Amino acid sequence: MELAGGAGARGFGRAVVPVPQLTWRDHLRARLHDTEWVPDLGSRIGSGTWWRGLATCTGLIAAAVLTAPGVQPIPGFITTGLTSAEREEARTLSIAPLGLGASTGRRMAANDLVRPLAETPERPIIELSATLGSGDTFGAALQRAGVGRADAARVADLVAGEVALNDLKPGTVLDLTLGRRHDRRTARPLQKIAFRARFDLNLAVHRQGDGLTLERRPIAIDNTPLRIQGLVGSSLYRSARAAGAPAKLVEAYIRTIASRTSIGAIGADDRFDIIADHARAATGEVQVGQLQYAGLDQGRKKLRLVRWEDGDGKGGQFWDANGQSERRGFMGMPVTGRVSSTFGMRRHPLLGFLRMHKGLDLAAPSGTPIYAPIDGRVVMAGRNRGYGNFIKLDHGSGISSGYGHMSRFAVSSGQRISRGQVIGYVGSTGLSTGPHLHWEVWKNGKNVNPRSISLSSVATLSGEKLRAFKARVANLLAVQAAN
Repeated sequence: MELAGGAGARGFGRAVVPVPQLTWRDHLRARLHDTEWVPDLGSRIGSGTWWRGLATCTGLIAAAVLTAPGVQPIPGFITTGLTSAEREEARTLSIAPLGLGASTGRRMAANDLVRPLAETPERPIIELSATLGSGDTFGAALQRAGVGRADAARVADLVAGEVALNDLKPGTVLDLTLGRRHDRRTARPLQKIAFRARFDLNLAVHRQGDGLTLERRPIAIDNTPLRIQGLVGSSLYRSARAAGAPAKLVEAYIRTIASRTSIGAIGADDRFDIIADHARAATGEVQVGQLQYAGLDQGRKKLRLVRWEDGDGKGGQFWDANGQSERRGFMGMPVTGRVSSTFGMRRHPLLGFLRMHKGLDLAAPSGTPIYAPIDGRVVMAGRNRGYGNFIKLDHGSGISSGYGHMSRFAVSSGQRISRGQVIGYVGSTGLSTGPHLHWEVWKNGKNVNPRSISLSSVATLSGEKLRAFKARVANLLAVQAAN
């Protein structure tokens, strides 16, 4: 084997690469690179590095001092002083604080031609405004603004011929123009006054010669009703407000539909329909008036309520679109007091055995007024065995009520009474242990709990009233909904 050992054997492995020799420049560059030229003189104090840093710092300071150019004087001159006139002129043209007498521009000093005034002249015309306050009167507001008593009274008379002065709303702004006066001890004469007397009317009073004249300036008004429709969604109130209905209008709408349906039964997919009086002035102002139509579409069930004046003197009430009006309510308490005995079985306080108590006992001091809970007619007013002094009222629709143990009466038999009218006074007559009112209610001749009785009545329009009502409903429903 030629390659098996011996002096003639060849070595196997990686070839050795020769290392290049660095020049003195490379060694210097590497040494300078590794040297910390700006050491922290606050650490390693006393070490070689610290001493080298101190030497470097000292050398830099010395080099800066040796190469400094020195202090060279700058040639200049001293200005001459200003005379008093020059100083005054410079001051008036300079910028200075007001507290130091600053002024702008040149001013002419007084000369022999200037004559002092005996008194400061007044402006020939004064323009100002006054505002009517709450509880204020029109004439008082004018006089407070500087108008003379005679002019104020004349203007009030002229304005009262167009609008009632009491109808002027607080906050009304009066634009006034006062003229020149001949004597400072007198009030300035009124030259002009202008203000908005009503939503649809501006008034102006001008002076012509020695008198005052009134000028009417009507404002065009668009009275097209406002109609707002939309989905109920998660909240009827918030949805109606988001659709553009004012807060008071939404509240009136909810109160109206709550009288005919349960608010809790309104679903998110139901639709509301609101129509209200709406006035838009040519000057841009808007007024939203009373609710006139309240609609609610619940799919199969549709509620449509329309405000209608029935001529009964009770103002506008809401009627169904078919011409019917239903009124509901509960009897009010006839006397102010506490319930001492409820309706039902009880042990009689005097007789000592169980028996049916057919009404409510309301404890109250003797002489306390007793009020009629609803309208009715007095059927009886007199003595009635154990009830003592007793009154019975007939309210119609099979409802009647009785009041016992009274001390005295305030009405007589056959008299018609209205809700809230005093019919008598609390006492302790008859079979009674103390002053109180025994209150009974009958429905179709049977005793019922007075607090549970619900009253309702349905009124229906007919003839000419029904035709007029139908026309009104058609006119309202023809209004286009606001976008």
